[in-house]
Amino acid sequence: MAETAAIIVCDDEPDLREAVAEYLSRRGFAVRRAADGAELRRLLAEEMADLVVLDIAMPGEDGLSLARALRAESDIGIVMLSAAGDVVDRVVGLEVGADDYVAKPVDLRELLARLRAVLRRREATAALLAAQPAAAAPGSAVAAVAAATPSHRIRMGRTWLDLEARRLTGPDGQEIPLGPSEFALLRAFAERPGRVLTREVLLDLAHPRGEEHFDRSIDVRIARIRRKVEAVPDRPAVIRTIRGAGYVFDPTANA
Repeated sequence: MAETAAIIVCDDEPDLREAVAEYLSRRGFAVRRAADGAELRRLLAEEMADLVVLDIAMPGEDGLSLARALRAESDIGIVMLSAAGDVVDRVVGLEVGADDYVAKPVDLRELLARLRAVLRRREATAALLAAQPAAAAPGSAVAAVAAATPSHRIRMGRTWLDLEARRLTGPDGQEIPLGPSEFALLRAFAERPGRVLTREVLLDLAHPRGEEHFDRSIDVRIARIRRKVEAVPDRPAVIRTIRGAGYVFDPTANA
């Protein structure tokens, strides 16, 4: 369960590192501490964790580089700490594989809520994949997705998304019109198959320059793209809703 998860807090600021670790420990988490990337790697080699709280701005190997390496090796949860208002770092962090971010100065209650949400989404994703054991066999779509970076052409149900050409085509090969924000959302899903994405994460990925948007506007746009990629939009199989968490792209769905 999420409350017994193993967490590593990696931050070069001793006071912040200790405050976060103590706060999480008091709430039942098994917490270890790392002052830099080298120590983080050593701790993970000794025993894997469920989630890492990772500062972006650290001497030596920075948090973005560490997040990219961690994501290439595993599906460990990653919550990044970034300077308040630094949209570029936040977006790059999400693009290299982080699950969420919290701005400094850190509000410990907000951090706790976000950690719990990431852990719940990890559990939901694991349950989703476990429910499709045949599809997860070697050589299957799920295995291929987990093992490699998506190619530029991704099957999404009954349609194909070409990331380079920014085009969506139907089963008859005809192009299906896409607005810029619709393509940005589809790309976010295509590059993160099987991962539950919150509305906030989707907003950051779809609007990297920090434009103001309401999180519920994501629901409207997802409803529009479902009408384009789903065989039965009212019963979505390609872009599924995970109640209380967000949305997940199922690359095995044959809409």
